[in-house]
Amino acid sequence: MTAQQKADFLRLRKGGRPIAALTAYDYPTARLLDESGVDVLLVGDSLGMVALGFSDTTHVTLDHMLHHVAAVARAKPQALIVGDLPIHTYDTPEQALVSARRLVDAGAEAVKLEGGLRQAEKVRAITSAGIPVMGHLGMLPQRVLEEGGYRKKGKTPEQAETIREGAQALVHAGVFSIVFESIIPETARWLSESITVPTIGIGCGNGTCDGEVAVITDVLGSFPWFVPPFAKPETSIAEITREAVARYILRVQGA
Repeated sequence: MTAQQKADFLRLRKGGRPIAALTAYDYPTARLLDESGVDVLLVGDSLGMVALGFSDTTHVTLDHMLHHVAAVARAKPQALIVGDLPIHTYDTPEQALVSARRLVDAGAEAVKLEGGLRQAEKVRAITSAGIPVMGHLGMLPQRVLEEGGYRKKGKTPEQAETIREGAQALVHAGVFSIVFESIIPETARWLSESITVPTIGIGCGNGTCDGEVAVITDVLGSFPWFVPPFAKPETSIAEITREAVARYILRVQGA
């Protein structure tokens, strides 16, 4: 992402238009989303669950991410391509930079990592090399095993202040935006007003952040086996697919 592109991205917030971001994991989806006008294509490690069939994101490797980032990049979208750094690929600043460079070489224009205070030096190592970084605070899917499940964040003043401190550390380290996940609405709104970079919410309520990101399978209703409680499907591709395949089978069998 060039300096001009970064400035344009920040102006989305300053101009009052919310940022619309969606995940994408393959070439045709990336093309369709880009043609629809989405601002950000996040190649998220959520692909581990909705594309690869893992139970959570902790099974995703850097090789998985490189494969899917490259597929999305082949669509040559106007939208900003952000690639997730998967678990244990940024345990040190040095490793974080190596992993980020590999994602950029595969086609990412920015990278995203999870966590606050303890990630600041890693963010600084990446941004100092000229690679834009998106932060991620609140519920952290890569820590789901440590925390024993997916839980709402920011429920107490102490939790909210901890998230704010982490956000400020990320801003000072050079992130250009931060994803807030599953933070209660009043806290998400307060945090968004407290920091200077755009915030992008998922599971934080309506209008609490400067934009929103959703998993594309949740929007399309194409992964019916697990739908997060905050997801808002716009259609049901699963049902459409089943009906289309049933008609195909009938045609092939001559019914």
